[in-house]
Amino acid sequence: MKIPSVKGFHDVLPGESARWSRLEATAREVFLRYNFAEVRLPIVERAELFRRSVGETTDIVEKEMYAFEDRDGTEVTLRPEGTASAVRSYVEHTMQAAEPVTKLFYFGPMFRRERPQRGRLRQFSQIGVEVFGRDDPGIDAEVLLLMSDLLRAFEIESGEIGVNTLGCSECRPGFRSALVAWGESKRDAICGDCQRRLEQNPLRLLDCKQPGCEALRETAPKMLDHTCLACGEHFARVRQLCEFQGVELALRPYMVRGLDYYCRTAFEVTAQGLGSQNAIGGGGRYDGLVRSLGGPAVGGIGFALGVERLALVLEAQGVEPPSTTPEFFVAPLGSAAEEHAFALAHRLRSAGTGVEVDAGGKSLKSQMRRAGKTGAPYVIILGEDEVAQQTITVRDMEARADRRNVVGLDTNLEDLRAALQAARSTEEQA
Repeated sequence: MKIPSVKGFHDVLPGESARWSRLEATAREVFLRYNFAEVRLPIVERAELFRRSVGETTDIVEKEMYAFEDRDGTEVTLRPEGTASAVRSYVEHTMQAAEPVTKLFYFGPMFRRERPQRGRLRQFSQIGVEVFGRDDPGIDAEVLLLMSDLLRAFEIESGEIGVNTLGCSECRPGFRSALVAWGESKRDAICGDCQRRLEQNPLRLLDCKQPGCEALRETAPKMLDHTCLACGEHFARVRQLCEFQGVELALRPYMVRGLDYYCRTAFEVTAQGLGSQNAIGGGGRYDGLVRSLGGPAVGGIGFALGVERLALVLEAQGVEPPSTTPEFFVAPLGSAAEEHAFALAHRLRSAGTGVEVDAGGKSLKSQMRRAGKTGAPYVIILGEDEVAQQTITVRDMEARADRRNVVGLDTNLEDLRAALQAARSTEEQA
């Protein structure tokens, strides 16, 4: 009997994994330009870490965490997001002692027990960055420019960055009071979850995805109308610095993000190709988080992008995954040729090209059929005659021609390519 994968967990098959690898390689290249360093974080963390950082009343902590008791009685969880883990690592290893400004990036799986749907799984992968040690608007703008550069490097044409300010401890209480008053006036119309949020965490009213609540949200108070002078100036400067660089930011006055630790600048990235749930990532500032987890009183800002959702957007735009097609397929005919085939294949691979080699006991017809499926443009045929003459035959699949005795059996990659190009040029001139 077949054993299927667990609901919400899936395999990333070779065609799709090539696209993932390109996304991660491209992100790494862009991050290094901005002087970020990679950190590799554990998948399992103490559950307390997320209760204290993400928030007790968030959907993640209340409904979605994969939390369980370890054998020693410690309550642990599969990490649902990366920021809290990065902060924990920053604090635990006193990274601020080595450098006052720490810039980190990470890749890896996260886990939330959500309702599986297209682009949203219970195990999902993220590309994320975090900056610790700066609280000025300049670093907010730099992170947003980094996001813009990433979207361009990924070739995502429809990406849009939406921004809002969430205020600070000085101005948010006034906004909270206004939001509570608004929520009470709509109590009979909002969903049951929002009625509970009204008592426990009113800001979460603006994050509800129920259609009725989303429609009502347009009448809710806006944080922008309640910011203190410092928060207003901070947000204006962030937008100004981005505009100076030609990066367009869309104002989203009701965007609050789904985590409690955010303050001041918050942002979300959307793209076409995902339907109504079109977010591919987001982030923001979290100035009090490091201190709340036992670290120094330093500012922090970061973001994360969902790899599955990025891949879906690229697929919708027609961006093909990178090719994994080998350049050469080596077809040995008989056991005597098999040893030479393995040696030749290893020499060509060591020189930096892709090679597939088949077993020596198969017929040429079956090997050619498999070679065609791999898409290799050249098939190197090694039979008794080739071994005896210490040469090779190369079938040019595009030209549908055999190149005999063009190079010796001990050829290197450079000479082989040159000989094949010369043979094709001669035919084209004839």
